[in-house]
Amino acid sequence: MARPVPKYRYQTPRFFHSPLSLKIGLFGGSFNPAHDGHIHVAVEAQRRLKLDQIWWLVSPQNPLKTASGMACLTDRMAQATRIAAPYPFIHVLSPEAELPHNYTINTLKFMKKTMPKARLVWIMGADNLVQFSKWHRYREIIRLLPIAVIDRPSYAYQAIAAGRRNFRRRYRVTDLRQALANRSRPRTGWSFIAGRTHSASASAIRQHQA
Repeated sequence: MARPVPKYRYQTPRFFHSPLSLKIGLFGGSFNPAHDGHIHVAVEAQRRLKLDQIWWLVSPQNPLKTASGMACLTDRMAQATRIAAPYPFIHVLSPEAELPHNYTINTLKFMKKTMPKARLVWIMGADNLVQFSKWHRYREIIRLLPIAVIDRPSYAYQAIAAGRRNFRRRYRVTDLRQALANRSRPRTGWSFIAGRTHSASASAIRQHQA
């Protein structure tokens, strides 16, 4: 018998139709599994940019990753919800499970359309910025919203080099925080958030569990 799908907070795209002018950090990934490193990224982004909320966008299947070893979406959502429970500003969603295309660019366009007053910023680890040019229509993502990059161990120099190649504008962290505080949407660009790093990785956790 199939297990029932849990009712997660704000799981469906219907929640996106919001009239509120919130500062929301969007943090996408497989979360296979969610771990303390994901919490670190969310806490650092929320603290440094003074965001109202962080949304974990759990992907049904990352197009850049193999399906082998990928836990089912229900289990990944459940684990992400458990680990995020002590942090009320973190909300766990899987919008791509209900949208027609499993690409970040489509999800972001949907959000921009249905949440016109929200001030959105994309959050990613430095390791993801290094391979950002492999993402589907990544240049359109750059033009849609600002991106905040959280430092990861051993990736800082590569990430900064990738940022210089891909972006025309770089924000200081204080400038991006101020831009998001304004009621109007901030200009696109990127910011590198350096400081304390966290070494946890989903691949290392899976290897340890094997």
